[in-house]
Amino acid sequence: MQIAGTFDIIIHMNLLFFDIECAGVYKTTAKICAFGYVLCDENFNILCKEDILINPKGRFHLTGGGNRGITLPYEYKKFKEYPPFTQVYPRIKELLEDRRNAVFGHATHNDVKYLELETNRFKLPSFNFEFSDSQLMYMTATEDFTRQFGLEYITSQLGVEFTPHRAADDAYATMRVVQALCVKYGCNVSELEQKLGIVRGRVRGHRIIQPTSEKFSQYREKTEREKKERSERRVRFYIHLSRCKKRKGGKLAGKVFNFSRPLEDDTDSSLALVDEIYANGGTYTQRQSQCNVYVREEGDTTVRTKNAENAECISVISPVELKELLYD
Repeated sequence: MQIAGTFDIIIHMNLLFFDIECAGVYKTTAKICAFGYVLCDENFNILCKEDILINPKGRFHLTGGGNRGITLPYEYKKFKEYPPFTQVYPRIKELLEDRRNAVFGHATHNDVKYLELETNRFKLPSFNFEFSDSQLMYMTATEDFTRQFGLEYITSQLGVEFTPHRAADDAYATMRVVQALCVKYGCNVSELEQKLGIVRGRVRGHRIIQPTSEKFSQYREKTEREKKERSERRVRFYIHLSRCKKRKGGKLAGKVFNFSRPLEDDTDSSLALVDEIYANGGTYTQRQSQCNVYVREEGDTTVRTKNAENAECISVISPVELKELLYD
């Protein structure tokens, strides 16, 4: 028996994957030259794939800033023939703000920022839509937040072929990344976001909120906590160092020490070692270039350690070797 006033409503959501290319990106300007998108149904059947090419109203500057080293697969001289952003803006806005379309990108926050920079540039109303991020999804699925995974890297793992930096092809590659994750988890896109704990981002009133995930938020909290703890240990080390007094003579006279960062940060060991260095007539410097003995753990491959190893005037030793100098 059907209850009056109630209905079974089935909403079919399309998936909109988009990518943006710019003629040049600066702090307050993003000269968009291409808006590429792939529109598909919930089963990843492509309904439309298109490059909307745009006159950037400016020269191409692709060797610096956010576009360092990029070569776009377009004929730059033809862009003057295309409509400016102000003319394609209504169409792009309709695509992104259509509530029947779930919007996705790769490192989407950057592309949304470019859109907002252009609205400011041409004094247009802000965009207003929610969006997700295939890069965040991949990082969350692999639980690796230590680097920003580019489309070329991820698609090479998936065997997807496309033309990098052609906006519509980048959008297609983004779709394939999300599709592969859905296959991996045996679910649709909506369920995938739930399984990964994805919180969609949003742009409204020229304010952008980045998408995130539960695991990414936990990672950020952990790294921020560790960063704060390292900072506190470093302050403790240098305050202790400022109170050390140089002594005349001793078996380490003339020796000027510097430690690797991990060793400095291990204040349970490093403070006692510094005290012994000064007690034996040596000194400690905060500047690696001024030391003649550098102490690091075996296997340390940090830039600081590599610089010391390449300096002819610096002797590189381990904490064990330092203790032999101090206590033998």
